[in-house]
Amino acid sequence: LSIALISSVLATVFGTAAALAMKHYSLRWRSVFNGLTYLPIVIPEIMMGLSLLVLFSQIHLELGKLTLIMAHVTFSLPYVIVIINSRLADMGKELEEAAQDLGATAWETLRHITLPLISPSIIAGFLMSFTLSLDDFVISFFVAGPNSTTLPLYIYGLVKRGVSPEVNALSTLLIVFTVLLVVAAELFRRKDSKSLTF
Repeated sequence: LSIALISSVLATVFGTAAALAMKHYSLRWRSVFNGLTYLPIVIPEIMMGLSLLVLFSQIHLELGKLTLIMAHVTFSLPYVIVIINSRLADMGKELEEAAQDLGATAWETLRHITLPLISPSIIAGFLMSFTLSLDDFVISFFVAGPNSTTLPLYIYGLVKRGVSPEVNALSTLLIVFTVLLVVAAELFRRKDSKSLTF
């Protein structure tokens, strides 16, 4: 839970900043950046896990909680960017321009206009990245060290010794918790979509 929480917070902060930068600044290589954003989504998890393992070994970074968090941020970040980008694309620039015409600075516009309007998308992105991080097995299997584990890895270790009531209970809790998080993310996303029609 701590790894999922930390990586989700980091992915949400970085993803929000990246989405805002892509909207407000005319980046010369925007199409390339957009393509790179979608890359972790389309790459098979086993390739991503192996690539991250090779990277961490090349830079001599010991496998553990830090590498787990870095890996989880890497594959969660694109989902946050995509969710927030879709909200920003629908929002337009009219409200921000009106606030600036009335004397608001760029920081005040961001704080009082943009962030409140995209806050349901930010929450939905956080919930989605938390769900992905909590459920990930393949990438975590490659980058987890001997002294760090996640719930899916723990369940896998239990299953190797045989299916017990503990495995069934943990699996059921994981499925229920995941479904609740995905439903909550969808509700926030729908609330966000409805707020566009004023």
